[in-house]
Amino acid sequence: MAAGSDVGTAAPGVDAPQHQPAPNIPQFTKDEDLHAYREMLLIRRFEEKAGQLYGMGLIGGFCHLYIGQEAVVVGLQMASTDGDQVITGYRDHGHMLATGMEARGVMAELTGRRGGYSRGKGGSMHMFSREKQFFGGHGIVGAQVSLGTGLAFADAYTKNGKVSFTYMGDGAANQGQVYESFNMAALWKLPVVYVVENNRYAMGTSVARASAQTDFSKRGLSFGIPGEQVDGMDVRTVREAAERAVEHARSGQGPFILEMQTYRYRGHSMSDPAKYRTKDEVSKMRDEHDPIEMVRKRLIEAHGVSEADLKATDAKIREIVNDAAEFATHDPEPDPKELWTDILLEASA
Repeated sequence: MAAGSDVGTAAPGVDAPQHQPAPNIPQFTKDEDLHAYREMLLIRRFEEKAGQLYGMGLIGGFCHLYIGQEAVVVGLQMASTDGDQVITGYRDHGHMLATGMEARGVMAELTGRRGGYSRGKGGSMHMFSREKQFFGGHGIVGAQVSLGTGLAFADAYTKNGKVSFTYMGDGAANQGQVYESFNMAALWKLPVVYVVENNRYAMGTSVARASAQTDFSKRGLSFGIPGEQVDGMDVRTVREAAERAVEHARSGQGPFILEMQTYRYRGHSMSDPAKYRTKDEVSKMRDEHDPIEMVRKRLIEAHGVSEADLKATDAKIREIVNDAAEFATHDPEPDPKELWTDILLEASA
């Protein structure tokens, strides 16, 4: 279990997280801002709909929403190339959509239907797409870090020029296998970018209470791995930092750590009342640092995009999400014979 599994009220003297926008923020072109806006808004609307379906009992098990963190995966994907791999933990729907996986297939997997990416047998934490190079969200905290390091080893072994984007949360960053992976990646100079999505509270405890070293970009220093803290609420700073990290990894210099300072608006999962932080704190982050709202304002004020055009974009995205929800609630459930598939892999002669 990740550090921070006690979900009581915040301890006296623990300050609310501070968010400092990065200086010298790079600028996006109109097309880049429009792309980022559409991608982040798709994730936001998809997650809102997933939350609704969960509340209706149509999605079972756990449901971890990515609302608030959209700029992280969108900015990183803007710095990637075709064939780069993505692997992450269980807050994973945003990563799936950002890699180009279809909303229908993702939502159908969440509702356990045949049209899902794992044919309705895996749900949120066991969904993959080899075509899009997405190697899963993983429910075992920190386990994906070792697997992502393995993907990078395969890249180095085959000399294919690809990079493994290996995501983890601030809670997972305290797991032992993370540091074994760092050591191996540094020894062999593997092409991996470790992305710590620091949303401040892991499962429910402030970083200040759970981590002796709260600067996660420094976690690789003992292995000689460079790192950088990034404003993860601004898609522009995310992409710029990602480009540097990817160049470092792809050029044979080895792994790089990016600490994305971000914030989740919802609880750890749909069952989390999030009583360890105040409503005022969440409202302040939404009002002052929302990643989508920042892009929307730029599109209007700097690029001359009209409110009507942005509303039309929102309407199109809602159509995509509503279509995905309709499909995911009417697609048939898996045939019982599916229980016997994908268990063993026959060895080739």
